Amino acid sequence: MPDIYSKCLGNVMRVNVGPLGGNLLEVAVVTNNSVIPLTPSLASQCGFSMKTDQLGNTVIYASLQNCFAQNVADKAFTTTLNLRLHGNRMVEDELYQVAETCHYTSWASREIVCDRSYMEASECNRTLRGHVAVYMISGFISPMNTGVRITTLVFFTPVEKVMKVAEAQRRGYGIANTATRLLLRSPHGSPETYTQNVAGVPMTVLKTSIIFEKKWLATQIDAAAACPSLEGSVSFTPNTISWFLPRHIDPLVSSGHFRLLEVHMGVDGQRLDPAEMAARGYTLSVNDVYIVVEIPIGAVGGYFKSRVQDDHYYTYYAIEPMLEVLWTEETTHEDTRYKVLFPITTPLLSRPPQVIDNTVPMERMFKVLLGPLGSDVALMNIAFPSEVLSVADCNVRGFNVLEHMSPNSSTKVFTLNVPFTDRVVLQMSEKGVTVYSLHLTFGLLVLPEFAPFSHTAYLETKLMDIVPPSVSGGCDHQSFYVLVKYGTLNFQTVVGKRMLTPVLAQQYGFVENGTHTSFAVPFTAPDVVFEGSSIRTRLEVVLRNPETNKIVKEFSMACSFYSTLTECFPNGTMTALAVKLESVPSLNPSQLTLRDPTCRPSYSDDSYAYFVFTGSSCGTTRKFLQNMMLYENEISLPAENKLMYFLFLVTSSTDFIKLKVSCYYDINKTHAVAFHPRPRRSEPYAKNARGELQITMRLALDDSYSAFYTGDDYPIIKYLQQPLYFEVELMRSSNPEVSLELENCWATLDEDRTTQPRWNLLINGCVNPVDPSQVIFHPVLADARARYPSHFKRFEVNMFAFAEDKDNLSRQLFVHCDTVICDARNPLGGVCNGQCSNQENRIKGQRRAVSDGQTFTHVSSGPILVCLFTTQQSWPNKFMTSQHL
Repeated sequence: MPDIYSKCLGNVMRVNVGPLGGNLLEVAVVTNNSVIPLTPSLASQCGFSMKTDQLGNTVIYASLQNCFAQNVADKAFTTTLNLRLHGNRMVEDELYQVAETCHYTSWASREIVCDRSYMEASECNRTLRGHVAVYMISGFISPMNTGVRITTLVFFTPVEKVMKVAEAQRRGYGIANTATRLLLRSPHGSPETYTQNVAGVPMTVLKTSIIFEKKWLATQIDAAAACPSLEGSVSFTPNTISWFLPRHIDPLVSSGHFRLLEVHMGVDGQRLDPAEMAARGYTLSVNDVYIVVEIPIGAVGGYFKSRVQDDHYYTYYAIEPMLEVLWTEETTHEDTRYKVLFPITTPLLSRPPQVIDNTVPMERMFKVLLGPLGSDVALMNIAFPSEVLSVADCNVRGFNVLEHMSPNSSTKVFTLNVPFTDRVVLQMSEKGVTVYSLHLTFGLLVLPEFAPFSHTAYLETKLMDIVPPSVSGGCDHQSFYVLVKYGTLNFQTVVGKRMLTPVLAQQYGFVENGTHTSFAVPFTAPDVVFEGSSIRTRLEVVLRNPETNKIVKEFSMACSFYSTLTECFPNGTMTALAVKLESVPSLNPSQLTLRDPTCRPSYSDDSYAYFVFTGSSCGTTRKFLQNMMLYENEISLPAENKLMYFLFLVTSSTDFIKLKVSCYYDINKTHAVAFHPRPRRSEPYAKNARGELQITMRLALDDSYSAFYTGDDYPIIKYLQQPLYFEVELMRSSNPEVSLELENCWATLDEDRTTQPRWNLLINGCVNPVDPSQVIFHPVLADARARYPSHFKRFEVNMFAFAEDKDNLSRQLFVHCDTVICDARNPLGGVCNGQCSNQENRIKGQRRAVSDGQTFTHVSSGPILVCLFTTQQSWPNKFMTSQHL
């Protein structure tokens, strides 16, 4: 269904219909229950005109005083039209009816309309004022008052020419009078019109005297109209249309004294305000001689239309500007409203389509743009030397033919992409260069005339034959060796996950000779990854296109890792190297420890952790064999980190966080040790106040710390989550400058403090951050028993249990603590400074920490048994698995 709407524009009504979609539009007028088809001659005689643009949008103009309007007191005018769309034989015609009532009361003494099909003059009928209208159409007179009628017209051509009314109507003139108006309408080109040059502008002039008769009385009223012609009033430049209308239209002004009251400009009968004119680029100016309108070619409001002549493509620009002028004559004090709807068409412009080659050879595809073309041009097919393809066939072949319309829908372009690999593309190779060529002819049609024309194009591009670079390499016992051979493509080298920058290239011994590059990457480099249970190293090298970031070449090689992970020295020192495997990217090697969690790596980075320890430290165990002595330790994650990394592991491969370190020593082997004595530099001496200190750990009955369990009470039985109140005391010391500090506290299943599993309660003086129920410190106040509060430490732990699994809980645990004795006179850092970032969250009261020298010792509790019979079901999550993760 087309879009149909009507609008009143002053003394003209406009009806918009469209787009028609190739259908034929038939217009008829409905009056007195009759339908009268509007032929071209009847339309110009009765005040109708019609135009259609290049897209099939149609505009119908109707004078308010048209022959078929229902006129109510010259104030309301109703026009009813039937619009019939004729389709093909397979589809029924569509019929629409439009009725519009326009109200117009601001009549001037004289109103003149210059339409594309007719000129119209409406005069104020003072002579017949008080009489009812007499209307005549095509020789038929319909008197509403038989006392007054129009009998004769006198045309001035400029020679007088007398014509009876019936004759004038047969020649196409429209003549009517109402209670207040007299109307004369003439088709353009009528024999009774003549041309008059007004200020250099040719104008078609119609001058008449209309004679009325009533019995023996005759009355004469003059009526005149003058309309500009296209030739002489319009000038063109390549970019602008200039329209000149005389300011003083001599045939219409009876005296030399008149005053211009209003000047308005519009398009298609619609007035435009200054802001809209400026937005479209229109200008309107008035000087002493002319009213001048300037319109950019291609501006909004007009359209381009295509035309074909001898297979050549032309376009013209069409627009219908409007000028509405109001003036008054000072001698007669009568005003004139003058409206011109002036269709302008530029001369034919030869604008052959342009073919723009947007091909990028590296994309291996011809990219073609054809245009600009008018919006009424359709692409039907494309002919190649070997075949002709419709647009649909082209898209099936992957040519991606697209139509792109300009923002104002005045022009369009077509684009298509033809791969170099398609058979319509010709190829010729020579000396490493391939020439690709494409011959094509576009088959085009101008609508709705279906005028065919064509445009031929030839495209050619050259492309160097692509030779990708290649990568090879090998390895020895300590490094990977990489060799890159150049091709024709530019590339950037990525080693591992890092770009090979000049700094990194220097570290890897980069060498370049114009055709090849080579470099060596040590097994221990950060770009090397480790894989497998039997440790192997792998290096990946990727060559990328710097422009597209696409991978040009990938290369990977793996080699066995020959470095020694464990070394055993005669003096009992042991070293171990823990390597981070590719399968655990989230592992932080710096978090690895020996059996004693305080023994951390001597050096670590993102890939390694290196440990140095002795056979008597860090939880190292000793076992006697037949002729050997075996020292063993383990590298693993602390218990609180195992749970975190367990999420990233496959249950069948968890050994990566548990590395056993073993050293065997031959018992019967002797080593010669050389030494050289030197004189003593000073005499031995002893420091004051040195002696034995005794540390004890007790378990209090409650948080008052006034009563404690004795040795006979062990093992002590507690429910899960029931609080345990521990007190650690420095015995037999009366020095107030000395303080007792807790460095590490933990729980085990056995009395041996080095056994696994273990659960950390305090780490380096701080509560364990991953413990869901953290340690709470209690302040110590001076009393009869605690004379020196700095010699005491009191803390609270909720009872928990170790578990082999959730259904098999261990019922016994031991608590151990490493302590430090600090002297405030000589601070040495560590826990003696009392600095802990987590301590503020959980500590009750203040902790006094002073340090001088430091004395290390440890204490342990007796066995504590967990009672599982009443609290096991409500136990939320505080348990520690004894399984090694």
